[in-house]
Amino acid sequence: MFLCNGEKLFAAAGFSLTEEELRRFETVAKRLVETNKVMNLTAITEADEIVVKHFIDSLTCYDEAYFPQGARLLDLGTGAGFPGIPLAVMHGDLEITFFDSLRKRLQFLQELTAAIGYEKAVFLHGRAEEEAHKGEYREVFDVVTTRAVARLPVLTEWALPYVKEDGIFVALKGVAYKAELAESQKALQILGGTVVDVRMKQLPGLTDTRAVIYIKKISKSPCKYPRRPGIAIKNPL
Repeated sequence: MFLCNGEKLFAAAGFSLTEEELRRFETVAKRLVETNKVMNLTAITEADEIVVKHFIDSLTCYDEAYFPQGARLLDLGTGAGFPGIPLAVMHGDLEITFFDSLRKRLQFLQELTAAIGYEKAVFLHGRAEEEAHKGEYREVFDVVTTRAVARLPVLTEWALPYVKEDGIFVALKGVAYKAELAESQKALQILGGTVVDVRMKQLPGLTDTRAVIYIKKISKSPCKYPRRPGIAIKNPL
């Protein structure tokens, strides 16, 4: 077994997994490492680090208070599938749309979701600044998640237009979360979001403190946002 310490590490973080869930995480880890040899998916390839820094880190964002049963979730900038894949393993009721600008990553995730038997996956290829202006995606998601994509002021402009009113934008952030929150106040006001919860987290074996930021969509985002590709990064709100 590749994840020989997996069950112990999950338990240390407060997660009790079934044998089937452990088997699915084993499949994810093996395919991630194997595919990473030919495609740049992650710098983390050691088994215990995959469990802690990818799987457990991703799962810390879940709270049933913010993730309704059967919620329609957009994993924006999903990359190698985080947090979307761990959420799919543990919460199969969610309908997760994996959204990325690189088609080859989405092809990997299509194969991966099939391998773990997750049948509700949807795959969206494009840019966050462009797809948000299409009616089928704008303000239709119950939850939007982001992890290791960009700073929060930029993410706010990219993500909130996808969140429906009373829905939640969940941002998994690192040690600089306080500064990013302070920088995001104008963007939140313009895009119709308000911070309802900030939860500190510490992962097993690590000393750094991370945060999960929950932002509620309280009003519609103005139609002009997000701005054209590249503008939010060069000139954040």
